[in-house]
Amino acid sequence: MRVTMVTEGTYPHHHGGVSVWCDQLVRGMPEYRFDLRAIVGTGRESLAWDLPANATVTPIPLWGAQPGRPPRGRARRRFEELFREMLDLMLDPWQGSAARFAGVLRELLRLGAPLCGDTAVRCLLEVWAARREEYAAIGVVPTVHDAVTAVDLIEHSLRPLRFPATGAEVTHVVANGLAVLPALAAKWIEGTPFVLTEHGVYLRERYLGLRRSPYRWPVKAVLLSFLRMLCSAAYLEASLITPGNKYNIRWEVRCGADPGRLLTVYNGVDPGQFAPAEGEPEVPTLSWAGRIDPIKDLETLIRAFGQVHEELPEARLRIFGGTPAGREAYLAGCRELAGGLPISFEGRVDDIRDAYTAGHVVVLSSISEGFPYTLIEAMATGRATVATDVGGVREAVAGTGLVVPPRDPGAMAAACLTLLKDGALRSRLGAQARERALGLFTVDKAVDSFRTLYPRVVTA
Repeated sequence: MRVTMVTEGTYPHHHGGVSVWCDQLVRGMPEYRFDLRAIVGTGRESLAWDLPANATVTPIPLWGAQPGRPPRGRARRRFEELFREMLDLMLDPWQGSAARFAGVLRELLRLGAPLCGDTAVRCLLEVWAARREEYAAIGVVPTVHDAVTAVDLIEHSLRPLRFPATGAEVTHVVANGLAVLPALAAKWIEGTPFVLTEHGVYLRERYLGLRRSPYRWPVKAVLLSFLRMLCSAAYLEASLITPGNKYNIRWEVRCGADPGRLLTVYNGVDPGQFAPAEGEPEVPTLSWAGRIDPIKDLETLIRAFGQVHEELPEARLRIFGGTPAGREAYLAGCRELAGGLPISFEGRVDDIRDAYTAGHVVVLSSISEGFPYTLIEAMATGRATVATDVGGVREAVAGTGLVVPPRDPGAMAAACLTLLKDGALRSRLGAQARERALGLFTVDKAVDSFRTLYPRVVTA
């Protein structure tokens, strides 16, 4: 069977938990042919992974020259009608129909032309003008610059629709949002069914991420409305939705997913790569592993460690992980916040197990997660964990570690101190965590699930 796998900003151009999952799936099914369609920035990004023989990759760039020619004549008038309808659906959260939004996208695909900038900007300004009283009530006046910015972002966001994932029996989309567009196009052109896997909740993470963006409120509102409608349309159109944890299901159903087409498939680790840790560091040490990103909330971790250090001056914090392009300023801010505390930023490690065994306790501080690899990998090594209560964390831990509220340095510090001071508790929780991880969350279970699901989706 030939499978098209669509990713956005992850495999095979970047490292991270989702990329690990993709690589496990591709390598775990050598009898399947995987055509990777990777949504990237420019298309010139280098590969971060060596691909196995059963996989090829085609980049889908979001930026660069606009593909195709703007519509003219009758096509331009039809484009204007469709874009106005799209805006009305996006900006009216009570009346917006995800099914009709999908219909508009399908007609735009058939039209075969990119967004026409001048026409689209004018349409958006007119739609905003019709809602001027609504915006005036909250003290916001959208500007021409806002309209140009919003249209530009939507035009780039829609580019993957022009790269249909054709030629395969099934499309597997790894994340909702923009990655769904090639799958939708393939379904509408060739009738190809698609599976949608969400590790985290894409829409929730976009809401969190745009809080830090430089755009004005009108631009954020349009972009988030577009993504909300797109995610809802994807839930309606997917043949099967496979969340990485049960937490995601509440969001997915709320956004229109049919519970009858939902099946949880947990992430898995390779037991052979995570032998039990032997011994502990000489001084009390916390370790953290992941990518340096605001959604991982290193600020809370650093503030919590400051409180730990006050009570245990000999304590250390070791931070492992690479810094994606564009996050350098965030890393600099974290270093500045760390000040003179004994905190080391050690970058990526060749063997991620070394990051977990470097501490007495492994900490996860994220404000959003799916079913985090760093947590189940740390559990597999037999390390006790302190983790924030987000996404599928509580499902993963289930009493084998300490769970604290997100963005609460005091609670995180108290939990870390509890484990650092109590060796017997650390040992007991670590052993229970390893038993749970190896009993429930192995890579073979995850791969076998999709080996069964792909043919089922094709023949449904």
